[in-house]
Amino acid sequence: MSVKLSALASLGRIPTWVNLAARFSSIPCAVGIEIHSENDRNPPKASDFEANLKFLRNKLAPESLIRVLDSTSDVESAVKVFKWVSLQKAFRHTVDTYSTMILKLGLAGKIQEIDGFCQSMITDRCIGVEAEAALASLVDQFVKHSKLDEAMRILASMNLGDYKPSVDIFNFVLGALAEEKRGLRDVMFVYKEIIKAGRVPTVETLNYLLEALLEADMVDSALDQYRRMDKKGCTPNSRTFEILVKSLLAKNLVDESCMVLREMLELGTELDLGFYSRVIPLVLSENKLEVGMCLFQKMKASDFPPQPVIYNSVIHHLCNKHLVDEAKDILESMIDCGVAPSDDAFEDIVNTLCMSWKLDEAIEFLEDKKVSATSAYNRLLEGCCSAGKVSLAKELFEKMSHRNIVDCCTWNILIRWLCEHSMLREALGFLGRMSVSGFIPDSLTLSALVVGCCRLGKYDNAFEIFNHICAECWTLDALSYSKLVQGLCEEGKTLKAAEVFNYMAESGVPLESCSFSKLIKCIYETKGVDEALKVRRLALKCGTMCTSDAYTIILHGLARKCSAKCVLALYSLMLVGGCITGVEAYCILIKTMILQNRMKDAASLFNLMVSEGSLPGTDVLSELMSHFANFSRLNMISNAINIVVSDYEILDSDTFSLLINGFWKEGNKSKAQQLLDLMLEKGWVPDAKTHGLVIGSKVGEEVDCRNLVSDYSTIRDSVNDILTESLGDD
Repeated sequence: MSVKLSALASLGRIPTWVNLAARFSSIPCAVGIEIHSENDRNPPKASDFEANLKFLRNKLAPESLIRVLDSTSDVESAVKVFKWVSLQKAFRHTVDTYSTMILKLGLAGKIQEIDGFCQSMITDRCIGVEAEAALASLVDQFVKHSKLDEAMRILASMNLGDYKPSVDIFNFVLGALAEEKRGLRDVMFVYKEIIKAGRVPTVETLNYLLEALLEADMVDSALDQYRRMDKKGCTPNSRTFEILVKSLLAKNLVDESCMVLREMLELGTELDLGFYSRVIPLVLSENKLEVGMCLFQKMKASDFPPQPVIYNSVIHHLCNKHLVDEAKDILESMIDCGVAPSDDAFEDIVNTLCMSWKLDEAIEFLEDKKVSATSAYNRLLEGCCSAGKVSLAKELFEKMSHRNIVDCCTWNILIRWLCEHSMLREALGFLGRMSVSGFIPDSLTLSALVVGCCRLGKYDNAFEIFNHICAECWTLDALSYSKLVQGLCEEGKTLKAAEVFNYMAESGVPLESCSFSKLIKCIYETKGVDEALKVRRLALKCGTMCTSDAYTIILHGLARKCSAKCVLALYSLMLVGGCITGVEAYCILIKTMILQNRMKDAASLFNLMVSEGSLPGTDVLSELMSHFANFSRLNMISNAINIVVSDYEILDSDTFSLLINGFWKEGNKSKAQQLLDLMLEKGWVPDAKTHGLVIGSKVGEEVDCRNLVSDYSTIRDSVNDILTESLGDD
């Protein structure tokens, strides 16, 4: 009986791994094999067992036993029958009785019991060609029933019984393991069994090994095995290179995959059509046009029948590189071979021509090829509109309508362009024609009309159209959504703007950041900070980015409510979300810290603000500095003051006087004297109080302002402390 090496139709779920290195039972015959009843859901019925024994007593023969085993659904009962028969002196098991029992055990998932029966089979001298064929048949049956662990057990038993399976049987199991993605461990087990059997691995064997190594991310080992294939008497074939290239590209190892491909081309490996169909599109998708085209030319030279999927892929990537002439040549060769190019191929070429503003060439191309693909003409219509060739666009539209190759997208392209250019009346005319022609306006049509109304400031009309969209459970596109919300906010129609946002946010559509900031501002001004916070939370759910401006508006509201804890919590969320803190937000945060008498944190934020070059106006900056002076904490922001004084001309004489008095009061007389000297250099006259503090200072002494700037390495650590505290309070 020869093993069947047909391809697997389908492989189901495989039992959990069982240790295949388990030793055979030491019991010499099948009589001693135990089946644990606790693992069996259906214990044998005594009446069935007795009936089977009665039948066998009257007709004790291998054929009768096989008949009983086949008809017995319960494995434990079958084993008991097998054991009873084994005790009968007049009976001797055959290869068929053992293989029937082993098959029954394997299909029932009794993996460990298989070893004992295989050993008993050898002990009973069931050897020779017939036994080897029976075991090979068991492997075939187990694989076909997705019992791969059981199949591997049989292979191991065959080796231990000195049966030495053929390499084809091993490859059959390896193929099933590869299809089931069983992993490197199982593949290595079978590979070692091949070596134990003294069989020489074939290229098919090594391909399965390569595949398992690559799936286990052992790229170096896989490439090493590939390099050593010739030492094992194997030459890489088409499947070898397909496995390597696909896996390397999947792991983003583009250079390594190209190296393998170049080696393949140097070897002159004979490649099959499947290789080209699967590899060329992959190589091109990795932006390796030169290598992809080399493979494409090799395929054409091999006289394979043209494959549309390959040709279309080549055309697409040539167009992506703006090599439109080469793409047209490939398309021409397709037509010459009798292969119809896809609609996508025509669209790619037209798109590339339109991007180069070669509209006349695109029109000539479509007419010359007698193209009737709507998608290609739609792309040309878009190109005409984008180029501002409205007359040409209308002429093209009428030709398409006459040829009956328009679709809903065709109407939408023209209506959208008219709406975006404030030609709403003409757009409505086309809308009427669209309906008369039997085309139903969709969400894109209505989105275009929303844009048209917004362009003309007709926001109430746009809102009515939005209500129609809601009634159809549709959504606006990004541009119309943004324009409508922004326009309603500018008109002071906050409730309508909020209604649009709520509907779109619940539909998972994000709002453009600038429009969202305007919405937050309107919500805050009309409904207060609590409603603004609710809108921000909803924005997070739909992926809308909350900008620094939006956060600053909410911070203002929280600060006015004297909710310092909420201010800091929101600041923490800004930092976690990677939002840039603006100068206005910094000022709010600094004032909040000062109000809480957290001067160290306030100083850290002030220093960070200055180090980032975010400086408020003179009045605000002077106010902040005055707070530090009132608390005698100017020394905490001394380095930042140095930067402001040396790099910016924004402090007035009053602020200088404030700083001089403050530093003097805090005991930093040298800093006060330096600031006074700078003040006098600017030609400003200090008031009597300020001048009296520092009589004796050397007016006119040159001060190197650049030496006043100190190290800021600890600033961000302080801000991180604030973040940690705020998130911990949440």
